[in-house]
Amino acid sequence: MKVLFAHRFYPGQYGRLAAALAARGDRCVFLHAEGEGAPAPGIEIRRYMPARAARAETHHYLQGMETAVLHGQAAYRAARELAQSGFRPDVICAHAGFGPGLYLGEAFRGVPTLGYFEWFYRARGGDADFHDPADVSPDDALRIPTRNAQLLLELETCARGLTPTAFQHAQFPDAYRPKLEILHDGVDTDALQPLAGTIAELGIAGLPDDAEVVSYATRGLESYRGFPAFMSAIAELAARRPKLHALVLGEDRTFYGRPPPDGRGWKEIMLERLPGLDRGRVHFLGTLPWEGYRRVLQTTQAHVYLTVPFVLSWSLIEAMACGAPIVGSDTAPVREVIADGESGLLADFHAPSAIAERIGALLDDRAMAARLGTAARATAIERYAARDLLPRHIALIEAVARDGQGRMATPKRTRSRSAVSLQSAPRLNRVR
Repeated sequence: MKVLFAHRFYPGQYGRLAAALAARGDRCVFLHAEGEGAPAPGIEIRRYMPARAARAETHHYLQGMETAVLHGQAAYRAARELAQSGFRPDVICAHAGFGPGLYLGEAFRGVPTLGYFEWFYRARGGDADFHDPADVSPDDALRIPTRNAQLLLELETCARGLTPTAFQHAQFPDAYRPKLEILHDGVDTDALQPLAGTIAELGIAGLPDDAEVVSYATRGLESYRGFPAFMSAIAELAARRPKLHALVLGEDRTFYGRPPPDGRGWKEIMLERLPGLDRGRVHFLGTLPWEGYRRVLQTTQAHVYLTVPFVLSWSLIEAMACGAPIVGSDTAPVREVIADGESGLLADFHAPSAIAERIGALLDDRAMAARLGTAARATAIERYAARDLLPRHIALIEAVARDGQGRMATPKRTRSRSAVSLQSAPRLNRVR
């Protein structure tokens, strides 16, 4: 089978899948504009370059669309070069919304596309107005849904699509939901598993061996992922728990939603807002290499994951796979994964005191924490193990290549190991 992958960033969500297909002898070509790292054996990399950036004078509602079109044109040109060299894929796998997949169906007429759809934008009742309905101005109410223009083009032209969670699936218009399979990327639950170790083995300066370790790991330290609420909760707990230490993983950047209006990062803002916080007990570790990230998740005594109603981060499932006791936000994407009191504890996203109370409960009741961590890992294995989900991704690609539709029946749960080997990610914070 010949597969063309298209993603603005290499490898994006396709790293494990493309490597598995190449390992079994399929020809895999990967179009991308950005991203680093050597490809897995057998994957052919083709980089495309947009002719220019979106122009400043373009209406601000449409700058994202212009950027997508520019990426789409560049990817189309690269695809035409592939076609002229004799390559014709059996199926195109394209990450939707950023442009590279927009016109590949024209480059290879008659070849079906399997789209990867993450999010459908809404101004009301979702992520944009979750903090405060007043956050959505009249201008925002017009701009935000306009961001769906390129998504709608790809929804219309793809043969099939997939989206990782039921919550994300529910955001898309009713007319397109039957076209979208709910199929998570999966995590490597063999590499990510509980491992007994000591705090000293983390090698973090200033972290004592008898610390109460609380962890937080996201791509960016931002309000969409509840960083301000987390810091407020830690300040409250640290004032009455002298052994408490927080390990904070992620860049001090805003990837989703609005950045702070004064141009500063949320780390600086929260440290300023919490003058009584003992900064020596909050360890900002940035983006760790894979092994360091895994060791934090295996060592933590309470892992905190907070999010507005938005795309669920892989880091939550990875922490669960490591058996970490979870405190999560009581928001729809988290409730899909964590059952309160059964596989973790949930708290009001907007209530730092409630988050602090839940963290404290895990630290005080280690037997409960162990039970919840064990249940969290069981959930990760049952529903999100890559060894089970990877064959489903491959089967869907094969079905789309075969008949252009690829509707799959929901399989029975299984914990059997696939013959396809897993490729662990080389670095951490593979979060959205």
